[in-house]
Amino acid sequence: MKKILEKNLNKLKEINPVVYHLTNLVTINDCANVTLAIGASPIMSFCLEEMDEVLNFSSSVVLNIGTMDKTMQEMILEVGKLANKYNKPIVLDLVGVGATKARTNLAKKILDNIKIDIIKGNMFEVKSLIGLSSQGKGVDSLDEEEDGESVCKKCSSLYNSTTVITGKTDFIGNSSKIFKVSNGHEMMKKVCGTGCMLSSIIGSFLAVTSPINAGILSCLIMGISGEKAFKNFKGTSSFKANIIDEISIFDSNSFDIAKISGIF
Repeated sequence: MKKILEKNLNKLKEINPVVYHLTNLVTINDCANVTLAIGASPIMSFCLEEMDEVLNFSSSVVLNIGTMDKTMQEMILEVGKLANKYNKPIVLDLVGVGATKARTNLAKKILDNIKIDIIKGNMFEVKSLIGLSSQGKGVDSLDEEEDGESVCKKCSSLYNSTTVITGKTDFIGNSSKIFKVSNGHEMMKKVCGTGCMLSSIIGSFLAVTSPINAGILSCLIMGISGEKAFKNFKGTSSFKANIIDEISIFDSNSFDIAKISGIF
């Protein structure tokens, strides 16, 4: 896995792919910065008139429904269809799915009309998407993770995609194989934007490798960077900046503290 990480990280930095984001307004700056930190080039636009051109030169797409409004709901479907037209891989971040019916319905509508390569969310969001009983508060999951493998497989099978379920343990997989990553630090839950930043890293790796590799590598990089950043913890604001710093200097040696299970 270390060789896979090094190969794809070097390829990402060499190619410097453009990653288009239709993302939420709360964390848009963090997403842009972390995309740059990992070695890709972010573009954020809410202008449908330029979308055909933007998606033509972009390498991958991040769709995030965090701050949804009527205009975004209409635009996200058009963006997704154009991305499919140009064969651009897509990661969909299920921010808040399950918190309201409107969010859940939007996510299902996207998945019914657009081919999504990676579905990403916490346990509450993913369970809510696929109709399983779940507990959450806003965008936070209160669910235990003992059924993570079965939830990951069911979601992947239902939507023919790779699924990334985030939490104390991250589950990454498809309908046939599952990997678990246990890196990270509990303080990361106190920082707004870490989940959205993970989606940007996933979108960056989607430009150079398979969906399952993109999910695994991204969870490892975010988790390990969070662990390293916490060593100099002074407060949550500097902690977030330190996470981005660690991502920007991440290399194959950083992988030495990886906590991952699965058959490669």
